[in-house]
Amino acid sequence: MMKTNETTILITGGSGFIGSNFIPHFMNKHPNYKIINLDNLTYAGNPLHLTEVSNLSNYHFIHGDIADEQLVTDIFERYDIHGVIHFAAESHVDRSINDAKQFIHTNVKGTMVLLQIAKNNWEQKHELHNRRFHHISTDEVYGSLGKTGKFTEATPYNPRNPYSASKAGSNMLAKSFGYTYGMNVIVTSSSNNYGPKQHQEKLIPTIIRKALNGEAIPIYGDGSNIRDWIYVLDHCKALDLVYHHGQSLEKYNIGGSNEQSNIAIAQQICSILDELVPELKTEHGISRYEELITFTKDRLGHDQRYAVDDQKLRTELGWQPVEEFHTGLQKTVEWYVNQWSRTKTH
Repeated sequence: MMKTNETTILITGGSGFIGSNFIPHFMNKHPNYKIINLDNLTYAGNPLHLTEVSNLSNYHFIHGDIADEQLVTDIFERYDIHGVIHFAAESHVDRSINDAKQFIHTNVKGTMVLLQIAKNNWEQKHELHNRRFHHISTDEVYGSLGKTGKFTEATPYNPRNPYSASKAGSNMLAKSFGYTYGMNVIVTSSSNNYGPKQHQEKLIPTIIRKALNGEAIPIYGDGSNIRDWIYVLDHCKALDLVYHHGQSLEKYNIGGSNEQSNIAIAQQICSILDELVPELKTEHGISRYEELITFTKDRLGHDQRYAVDDQKLRTELGWQPVEEFHTGLQKTVEWYVNQWSRTKTH
């Protein structure tokens, strides 16, 4: 178990999708913690997603690159960092296929810089074993599944695109610092997250945005690719639990037990929008939003199916997701419709 006396946590990438959901949850749960959010505010980071905590005295935002060695060193020297929760990553597969360089810079080099500086700082304080480095990863590092089976923590890595390769590399770097130096490292890999605050380029926000604008909803291939989906707040609760109670040098899979094909996701969202904003259908000249679904050329190296076995997390730490997929999807669509409406009225 982590020592949680006067505690300062460095959270990287806290202005991104999962991070900006995690920080308010984490600060509400642990109001005595000081949170340092280091984020480079790339296209995927949005400081407005953290307005609920931005004025709190124990929240501090630092704009910068995790691969900037001087900056990260300064942070560790200025603040007594008790733990690192490392979200910061380039994460969009299509972007990695078009240009992998930034993925290597942030996901591999950035992770190495954080590990090295944390290790050096904690070693000097004789706290290397007590302070925790929690590396956040993805089920995509495992590759692709057939129609049956699930990824376990023992599944060998088999990344099939530059994004997942960069995450697999950073996972192995993190574990190597644990094995080599005795650093208190832990790695979690989650299935696909959905919920409020996700960047518009991802699947679910794209479907919603295109439908609201009356544009073609693009679905790769025949839409049969399957992902396991977890509501972002369920993921945040799991991360909090693992950070405090997970065993050092262990990996934990975090799943939602909600396998859905891409086409089924699109159809469910369209059905929700039919009820939420029926008036736009007339404007767009359609009777149902589903009419906008269009199949496009499949993504290069498109993995067919992901699903994770998270029994280890459930059994050892007593976690389980609480959000049903249909209610989580309803909340998500409502959030994006509200955001879209605001932009239309301004």
